[in-house]
Amino acid sequence: MKVAALFILGCLVWGGMAKPEFPEPEKDPDFWKEWAQRTLKNALTLQDLNKNVAKNIILFLGDGMGVPTVTAARILKGQMSGQSGEETQLEMDKFPYVALSKTYNTNAQVPDSAGTATAYLCGVKANEGTVGVSAAAVRSQCNTTQGNEVTSILKWAKDAGKSVGIVTTTRVNHATPSAAYAHCVDRDWYSDGDMPTEALQSGCKDIARQLFENIPDIDVIMGGGRRNMYPRNTPDVEYPGDKKHNGTRKDGRNLVGEWIDRVKDKKSYYAWNRKDLLSLNPNNVDYLLGLFEPADLPYELERNKETDPSLTEMVDVAIKILRKNERGFYLLVEGGRIDHGHHEGKAKQALHEAVEMDRAITRAGLLTSIYDTLTVVTADHSHVFSFGGYTPRGNSIFGLAPTVSDIDQKPFTSILYGNGPGFKLVNSTRENVSTVDYGKYLQADRYLILPRSSYIWDTWNVGIFGILFFLLFYGMLCSC
Repeated sequence: MKVAALFILGCLVWGGMAKPEFPEPEKDPDFWKEWAQRTLKNALTLQDLNKNVAKNIILFLGDGMGVPTVTAARILKGQMSGQSGEETQLEMDKFPYVALSKTYNTNAQVPDSAGTATAYLCGVKANEGTVGVSAAAVRSQCNTTQGNEVTSILKWAKDAGKSVGIVTTTRVNHATPSAAYAHCVDRDWYSDGDMPTEALQSGCKDIARQLFENIPDIDVIMGGGRRNMYPRNTPDVEYPGDKKHNGTRKDGRNLVGEWIDRVKDKKSYYAWNRKDLLSLNPNNVDYLLGLFEPADLPYELERNKETDPSLTEMVDVAIKILRKNERGFYLLVEGGRIDHGHHEGKAKQALHEAVEMDRAITRAGLLTSIYDTLTVVTADHSHVFSFGGYTPRGNSIFGLAPTVSDIDQKPFTSILYGNGPGFKLVNSTRENVSTVDYGKYLQADRYLILPRSSYIWDTWNVGIFGILFFLLFYGMLCSC
């Protein structure tokens, strides 16, 4: 009786006591027939293909944004607007062309973000943990770098006279963005302070250094990673009293200062907080470096709106600067903390990151034209994240399933992870989750096959969504 009462209470609280009814028109068969006719009409218009040459390319990369995450984010977006959620459209859902991509690395069935970034940015599949090098390079072995470098689309665009930019919610020298400019056999060599002595003596460069040296005229760079740009023990401008945010460089170089000196005679701008970023006039800036945190930017739900810009705001400024080039631009945008939320078992944070990236996609669409801009949305890998449990229409995406387990008679959350840090046993049995406060949403159910300190990726195919003449992307692709 007590368990049943707790379960009912949990359903009221977490399943959504005031969850919306599904729209009344859906009860009428004509609603669905008219919807089908509209969909068919839209499909037929695609016969008049827009075969214009793309002047601009924007790649939105949702790190860890597998198909289950896309679906859950869609529902969350709708529920944030007071709808039941399932009928909602993400901006990428409106894109006319869709495909799937295989994500494996050359040496890994389940990939990581470094090897996959090399694949979709350089067109060459690579080993796990390496960026900007072919599969002939071996992780952490410096002497396998030379001769195995591969070139990215960002470099191709720059060589073609286009403006180029990188925007990320992670460090600008994290796995995804680094494959756009670096050639490194270890994704974790963020600064020279992270590299073994042998690698330094052999002449290998850290990723932060490569950001400013390999392609020195990247027009827009925005994200986190300040501490990797400054000499060891240099206090951070935002957190001067917190030593964990101090500079990490052993070579004594101030990479930010060097960048400022190099572009001082150009229309350049350095920003380390939101106020500085939003106060600039894009018409007066050609080169922008924005480093808003010592490491990664905070989750959107935890963002300090005084000091940290949103992904949408960064994309807005980036496009306004880059689009001034008559030859066009290439922009890489990463919603990188979707992945981090899943790694930590924080589904709420992960899904809100995905919704924020959807806002950024919407904003990009308003600032560009479908007639000359190829916009692509995809992911690098998925996660062992799923949701289900016979939930009714409009059930909170973070809520409990409507039934209890027929084994232990306890409730369970709709969202589940296959492994990770949220596991918990009470007297050798599964915890009664109806009493758990999911405000921070650490591990949906605490019902895991494999307990770990961090969630690990999975090998699901990921979606590719595109605008403009996108039929080059069809069926099952394996370049990612």
